[in-house]
Amino acid sequence: EVEIKEKDVKMDMFRASGPGGQNVNKLSTAVRLTHLPTKIVASSRSERSQFQNRKNAMIILRSKLYQYYKEIKDRKKDKIESEKTGIAWGNQIRSYVFHPYNMVKDRRTNVEKGNIQAVMDGDIDAFINEFILMGKKK
Repeated sequence: EVEIKEKDVKMDMFRASGPGGQNVNKLSTAVRLTHLPTKIVASSRSERSQFQNRKNAMIILRSKLYQYYKEIKDRKKDKIESEKTGIAWGNQIRSYVFHPYNMVKDRRTNVEKGNIQAVMDGDIDAFINEFILMGKKK
């Protein structure tokens, strides 16, 4: 659902043409809505009343804005996906050394823990927290 603020929409009324009798020829029943931040335009002239045309134009505008914001979101997601590395030797996130000493090292954050058993039991909060902090620094 796209929220449209009234102050962000410019409304123009104009005369429609076509079927509808004298009403459409004399009165400004057609409506054009422009979303000012994005410059996306939607118009409706199919109905005989300005109110109904405004309602239809708002539905069209909302649909166009939904598509617009969805495409932006998809592009951001695609960019993140393209930055991910493949699964190959040397691209692992953590290294686990069991012999001759015990150590787990997170290669992204350089955090090291000596208690492998705790990490294997799910104690990875130190790695997660450091990764989150690293992301906030960027």
